[in-house]
Amino acid sequence: MEDKLVTLAIHTFEKAQILKTILETEGIEVYIHNVNQIQPVVSAGVRVRIKESDLPHALRIIEDSKWLSEDAEEESTTPQTKKILIPVDFSDYSIKACELGINYAHQAGAEVMIMHAYFSPYFPSAIPMGDTLAYQVNEEESVQNVLKRVQIDMENICTMINRKIQTGELPKVKYNYVLREGLPEEEIIAYCKEYHPTLIVMGTRGKSQKDMDLIGSVTGEVIEVNKVPVLAVPENIRFNDLSDAKNIAFATSFNQRDLVAFDEFMEIIKGYDINIHLFNISTSKDEWNEIRLTGVNEYFKKQYPEANISHTVLADGDLLLAIEKFVRDKQIDVIALSTYRRNILARMFNPSIARKMLFHTDTPLLVMHS
Repeated sequence: MEDKLVTLAIHTFEKAQILKTILETEGIEVYIHNVNQIQPVVSAGVRVRIKESDLPHALRIIEDSKWLSEDAEEESTTPQTKKILIPVDFSDYSIKACELGINYAHQAGAEVMIMHAYFSPYFPSAIPMGDTLAYQVNEEESVQNVLKRVQIDMENICTMINRKIQTGELPKVKYNYVLREGLPEEEIIAYCKEYHPTLIVMGTRGKSQKDMDLIGSVTGEVIEVNKVPVLAVPENIRFNDLSDAKNIAFATSFNQRDLVAFDEFMEIIKGYDINIHLFNISTSKDEWNEIRLTGVNEYFKKQYPEANISHTVLADGDLLLAIEKFVRDKQIDVIALSTYRRNILARMFNPSIARKMLFHTDTPLLVMHS
């Protein structure tokens, strides 16, 4: 039976070529598709495809080579000005993210950057050489049309924000916008390394999304890979100002990372009058969970004596259902939890609790990387 091709990754042309070179030096045949034959260097959405039998080997090579790792080049300096990054796709839920992000920026004394990443069109590889000039003209017109449409959409959002600021619906904050060409998740992560935001506020469709949409979720990918805290705002959020949130739940799995994440969490909600509810990411309601959660509670109370902190041990059974019941019973407005960078295999076959919860709740999620 013929060994079929599978898509290993989708990248910009430049990154696809890097990955292709690395894999081919290890004896793996690589095919790249969706390349703009006229201007290949500006292609976005390029598919890197390999034989299915080579997939395990290719994944190991990617992990070992750390070819996408740029952590060593990141600056360790703390930004002097607090910055809020709000990626948008011009949907209703991204508008809600704008409102919540601007209200938060006002409370935190931060500036705001609204960002949109867009694709440029590409053409199939089978283009007759005699028609090159015609395709080039068409492409230039298409690129201009895409950019013009994106600029109009962004200007409409800015007009809406300005109107709400003038009427007092939104506070006055310093904000700007930026447009980037490329894959949204890649551009958001890359721009974070330039802009150094203290928080990313992003919209999500929430509970109504179909499972088929989950794999390609931009918000999910940013949460998994990026190191900046992310506030994911679902479509059906009940408020547009974090000051209206009275109860925030903080998830713990009883490890050292949670202690670091809790400090970052307390910095993010500084200045808000909020009840904090600790809960365990486990559905084994045994004596040890109760003891450990009580210990975590007491530790946090000593570190933050002014904070109103309580705890609840989740009931046995399905974790997501237990969380939903907990959120409903305690009237939780936001769920906060930590996640950490995991390898590609783990992300493909064992999605993190943050990513699972992102698509099974209409409650906003605040995710810190630990």
